[in-house]
Amino acid sequence: MCGRYGSFRDAQDIADELAVARIADDARLLPPSWNVAPTDQVRIVVERPERIDGKNTGEITRSLQLARWGLVPSWAKSPGVGARMINARSETLLDKPAFAKPLAVRRCLLPADGYYEWRKLPVPDDAPAGAKVPKQAYWIRPAGGELAALAGLYEFWRDPSKADDDPDRWLVSTTVVTTAAADELERIHDRMPVILPGDVWDAWLDPAVGADDAAEIVRGEHVPLTTVPVRNRVGSVRNDDPGLIEPDPEPLDPDVVRV
Repeated sequence: MCGRYGSFRDAQDIADELAVARIADDARLLPPSWNVAPTDQVRIVVERPERIDGKNTGEITRSLQLARWGLVPSWAKSPGVGARMINARSETLLDKPAFAKPLAVRRCLLPADGYYEWRKLPVPDDAPAGAKVPKQAYWIRPAGGELAALAGLYEFWRDPSKADDDPDRWLVSTTVVTTAAADELERIHDRMPVILPGDVWDAWLDPAVGADDAAEIVRGEHVPLTTVPVRNRVGSVRNDDPGLIEPDPEPLDPDVVRV
């Protein structure tokens, strides 16, 4: 799964790299985070028609918007279900009702600088019964240092308790598409987020591309990644600073995964 990531680049830098034409005010003001967690507000890149007189009838524009991490299907009774839908498995996108429709018409990119994963380590022989399984945290990012464009889906949920003229009546939520971990990364965890290369960004965002073709995109080539063992401070959402991605000088992992 992908349960934590970092997104700390300036909004304009993201817009320049992803060819974004318009940045929503709240997306521009979102502060950088080295520890993005589920239910946080996150930036997403979408292509949608501009709204004219309250209707989506304008020119299709690529924009940087905000969404809550954890997909809430339009038919959900409450937004709480989103906490269980932070990821969408690429292998079953076409089969799951919560993901099939957004795969067809509401795809996005989540700009990130990298993501975190934890490798389970052997329990020491002298550990007491019931001892916690030790884990090594890893910071995983594109090998070339470029922006990581995570494949995602987004959805709109209408809050029935709010009036039609309430600006907060619509919740925009998102999920990260995941796939089987590649090569050495499988030693850390069996899943990884789908990080799309630049030559498929346009097709992934294009609302004219259908669900079947979109499903093929996330099964294609992914961006090469590199790993850095880091301290376990990232495990607490209270910690959010650049020190989270600094190498751990004394990693717990006796066989550090180097990619």
